[in-house]
Amino acid sequence: MIRLKQAVIVEGKYDKIALENVIDAVIIPTNGFGVFKDREKRDIIRSLAQKNGIIVMTDSDSAGAVIRAYIKKIASGAKITNVYVPRLSGKEKRKNKPSAEGVLGVEGMSPEIIEEALARCNVTVERTEGKRKITKSDMFSAGLSGVTDSSKNRKAFLKFLGFPQNISSSAMLDLLNGLFSYNEFKEKVFQWQKSTATD
Repeated sequence: MIRLKQAVIVEGKYDKIALENVIDAVIIPTNGFGVFKDREKRDIIRSLAQKNGIIVMTDSDSAGAVIRAYIKKIASGAKITNVYVPRLSGKEKRKNKPSAEGVLGVEGMSPEIIEEALARCNVTVERTEGKRKITKSDMFSAGLSGVTDSSKNRKAFLKFLGFPQNISSSAMLDLLNGLFSYNEFKEKVFQWQKSTATD
């Protein structure tokens, strides 16, 4: 497993699943062209890009190029690292037929090819056994989900952090894991709760 500081932006959920076996990082799927109409997703990508930069790893076909260009536009001014997987002919095992252009997507790449693609693009990686991630249970303990006023608390906490406030608890969890370690999250919650107690 390799750890990346940056969030990784991919096209679909199967790309995300494939990368989760190789990379310890926040992985955000655009749901293909769905990101064009998904304001919440765009806000999350923009926030992650401004914090630590992002890695964009789309398929090596024309659709991947369009999505890559769009991500560059919405995260303008932030550090974006484009990682390119090779253009290999083939079909993913779960599919009945190849893609329109007959090439494998990110989900069809082996862990070795993914690591080589990261290395070719000079992405700094760190070997790891995995880090303590922020969980739904942690959000519950902080009053950010599953409790009375959790929606109000999420908005207040996101405002305290200076991030978009109208996002779901699931999207918020991705955002928090992309921005903070577990200990940093606990410290931010403490600071937020302290600030509300003095209001």
